[in-house]
Amino acid sequence: MQAWAKDQGVEGSMITFFADTRAELTKALDLVLDHPGPMSVLGNPRCKRFAMYVEDGTIKVLNVSEGPDDPAGDADPSASCVDAMLAAI
Repeated sequence: MQAWAKDQGVEGSMITFFADTRAELTKALDLVLDHPGPMSVLGNPRCKRFAMYVEDGTIKVLNVSEGPDDPAGDADPSASCVDAMLAAI
């Protein structure tokens, strides 16, 4: 995760990347991407595309990019992009 943060230019900033290797958080947040379409390409269930703003341990904003015909949020990821998050906070 540190390498990804460095690559994205946010290393050492207020942004924190977390790994969820056993999908514990993904399951707790009910964000498992298990739709047959993406699963046929990805194999194992993954986490839905989302952005979360957490303040003092409380989730203030949780935006998920998905749609009825776009379970992975590939066609329109805008809900989990920076502009949507900044507007929400």
